Amino acid sequence: MSVGAIGLLAILGLLLLMALRVPIAIALILSGTLGYAAAQGWPVALRTLAAVPYELTGANPGVAYSFTVVPLFIFMGAVASRATMSRELFEAANAVFSGIRGALAAATIGACAAFSSICGSSIATAATFSKVAIPEMRRYGYDMQLATGAVASAGTLGILIPPSLILVIYSLVAEESVAKLFAAAMVPGILLAIGYVVVIAILARVSPQLMPKTPGLPLGRRLRAMVGVWKLALLFVIAVVGIYLGWFSPTEAAAVASFVAVVIGFATRTLTLRGLWEAGLETVQTSAMLFIIVIGAFIFSRLIVLTQFPLTLANAVKSMGLAPWMVLLAIAALYVLLGTFLEEVSTLLITVPVLLPVVKGIGYDPIWFGVFVTVMSTVGLISPPVGLTVFVVQAQNPEVPLQKIFRGVLPFLYADCVLLVALVAFPALAMWLPSTMK
Repeated sequence: MSVGAIGLLAILGLLLLMALRVPIAIALILSGTLGYAAAQGWPVALRTLAAVPYELTGANPGVAYSFTVVPLFIFMGAVASRATMSRELFEAANAVFSGIRGALAAATIGACAAFSSICGSSIATAATFSKVAIPEMRRYGYDMQLATGAVASAGTLGILIPPSLILVIYSLVAEESVAKLFAAAMVPGILLAIGYVVVIAILARVSPQLMPKTPGLPLGRRLRAMVGVWKLALLFVIAVVGIYLGWFSPTEAAAVASFVAVVIGFATRTLTLRGLWEAGLETVQTSAMLFIIVIGAFIFSRLIVLTQFPLTLANAVKSMGLAPWMVLLAIAALYVLLGTFLEEVSTLLITVPVLLPVVKGIGYDPIWFGVFVTVMSTVGLISPPVGLTVFVVQAQNPEVPLQKIFRGVLPFLYADCVLLVALVAFPALAMWLPSTMK
């Protein structure tokens, strides 16, 4: 059997294991190891199975150091969430938008966007603002379909606006600069947040009964509420601006920002020892889950590279003479399909080793593709039947049917689609800021 055929069978085997509900990490390890055994024999397969975890954690200091950024950013977001920064953000955003119909929904979008700049996780962002924003919208008489849909959609900003865990993992798989990926995602992330606010404004005009108009606040109260976001502003400067300006490497920025978040939490008496322990426990659990998936993905991707399946696919696409936009449309359709039954990390780890050579072959930059993949992941997070942020919101609001929340996110999907079209038509939206870096 040719190595190309082995690569194809490995991919089909992986899809079969996932269809059988085998955990994604186990499915990746099994299909990768069996593929290696078929291609080069069991001794090589078993050596690879033992070598990959060792290389990722110690044998290769450069790779191991790159991985340290993941738990550090998770820890920073966990501490910030427990230090009441999310509520302060929501109150500040509500003060800014007060007096406008749909102010609470728009404030939720703005607060989620700001919180994303220190969190990096869509699930954490959606869970946090389910507790903060939905009770307020319920109190003011908002339609629950709109309220829950707004929170689920805004939560997806957590993986697009830097620092993003998805972009960190993409950088490891694609071997690209984390700093440039963060810079590339900044403008699209802001544009998506603005797009969501525009959706709220349109709904407020078309269906005003969905969102009552809240009273406006005096200028003094608005300014005082905005001052309260100094904590987040400081963490953002360290974690994102510091990377862009070259003050810190991504790992250094994550470490310093995490330390500063803990100091701020204790200094302002918003963080307790119990909260710190819970943040550490959440970090360990989330990091362990991510790393076992990454180990499986590295084994599987090595097999895919060995079989030269990505190169064969890239050459096949070139020989078909398809326009670049048609190739990207097919890739987008694939991500929508995979997003219906896989979470975003698994989708990225499975697809990037295969699709990146294809995208390079039609003339797109790997940094740009990282942003494209991340935007597609935001679509997957709110697409049925999986829609992880939708499930997170529903878990904390069990009285709202799941179907109702999915209907609530539909208007916001238009903003995602507009952003995707804009990214394909104007790649500079993602590439301009990285081009200014040294």
